[in-house]
This record gives sequence, C-alpha cells and structure tokens, in this order.
Amino acid sequence: MSRTVTALYDTRAEAEAARDRLASEVNLKDVDIVAQDADGGAGDDGLGELYLSDEDRHAYGEGIRRGAYLLTAHVKTGEDPDHIIRLLEESPSVDLDERQESWRNEGWQPYSGTGMAAAGTGEAQSGAVREEHIPIVEEQLRVGKREVARGGARVRSYVREVPVREEVELREEHVTIGRRPVEERLSDADLKDNEILQERVIEVSEVREEAVIHKEAVVREELVVNKTVERRTEQVEGTVRRTEVEVEDLSETEARTGGGSAFTGFEGGDGDRRS
Repeated sequence: MSRTVTALYDTRAEAEAARDRLASEVNLKDVDIVAQDADGGAGDDGLGELYLSDEDRHAYGEGIRRGAYLLTAHVKTGEDPDHIIRLLEESPSVDLDERQESWRNEGWQPYSGTGMAAAGTGEAQSGAVREEHIPIVEEQLRVGKREVARGGARVRSYVREVPVREEVELREEHVTIGRRPVEERLSDADLKDNEILQERVIEVSEVREEAVIHKEAVVREELVVNKTVERRTEQVEGTVRRTEVEVEDLSETEARTGGGSAFTGFEGGDGDRRS
C-alpha cells in the first residue's frame, strides 16, 4: 500500500530544493514535479496519473495553470509519511486554502461536481450494457502553515531636558584709589633726582571671571534589541474518510433459481492505493 503526499510551490527552484531534501534525508527517490506545458496544461505526466480527489485535482490544476509547480512524493510501505510531511511543512510550500480563497476573490470557481456519473443508459443500442461507476474516494491529509502574530516589543527613544546645577568659583578684581598723609622731607639730592619730579601715568586694569557653559555628550550605556528564532515540531492529527466497497457474490443464489450470473470478480490495479 502506498500514499501520495503533495505540495505546491510558486517556483521550480523551491520544488526542486524540497525534492533534493527528501532524497538526502529520507532517501525518497519516487518524487515528481508537475509543471505547466506549452499548452497551459499540467503536462503529459501531470494530474491524470495521480490519485486525487476531484476538488484537489481542480485546485492543483488551477495552480499549475497559473505557473505553480506541484511536487508529488510517492510513499511506499515501510516509509514514514509523517516525517515526509514535516519536511515539506518546513519548506516554502503554498497554503492551498489561502491561495484558493485569493483565486475565488478573482472570480475563480472551485469544484462543484455531483460525485457520481452514469456512463450510458443501457437502452439506446442493442447489446449495450448499463454501466454505473462508484468512485473510490479517500481523503488526504494536507498540512500547511501560516504566520500568526503573538506579541513583540516596541522600543521608542526620545530626548528630554533635565535641569542641572553646578557651582563654580569666580574671581573678580577691584581697583581702589586713596590718599594718606606722609611727613617726609626731601633733601637737595632727592630733588636733583629726576625720578621724583616728573610726570607719571599709571594704569591698573580690573579683571573678573565669568562662567562659561560647555556641553559634552557621553554614551553611558546602550539598549540592545535582539530577536531569536526557535523551531519546534508539532504533531498534527486529524481524521480522513475513505470509501470502502463490499462486493457480494450472488452466483449461488442465481444457481439455486436456475439462473446464470455475469459476475466475474472485482479487480483493481492498485485498489488500496492512497492519495
């Protein structure tokens, strides 16, 4: 029994990177990439070979028509599909539900089939046999991921003025002029000295100190804002539905009544294949 795990990518490089990771980490070789062909379809090896529901086939076909790339990993018995799904979750795959919602806003219509179709009425031509088809449907678990805001931090820096008072000692000079009585007699020799009787000019300046303000910026500390990324693996569980078929052989009942039976058995190429 095998399963098919699918993931949609916007670029071929992303799809090939996911395929290479599956090959290197789980040694999965049976991986295909379906892309658009020259006519705008899914190519010769496209969706026709995949076991997909009609809804997924319709959605994947639209994605490929818009230029996306579909990765299909065929998981065989003995291989771990959950591990493969987790690896694809970690890749930049497309969230198909969100992408379909975006397409619907653009006018795209999702699949709306009836789920059962009859091929022929069985009465139009002689020898024609009425044939009815029972689709064997199985849901597949498709896991995507999205980013959810969970908080954070906002850091704002601003400048405010703070009054500062400092004391400084200032010096100020003052010149004073006064007279005082002197009783001193000069001799003839003192009078002959030219330095006694001569014109003089004396200048004395006053000096005072003033406070001068000078500002100097100094970095005292710094605030470091850092963000770290943690990765975790979450186990996602869900339920999927599948169609079970029970076939009852009516040949014994027909034999007892004398009739014949055209029942030859129920065969399928891969009757238990999962998508």
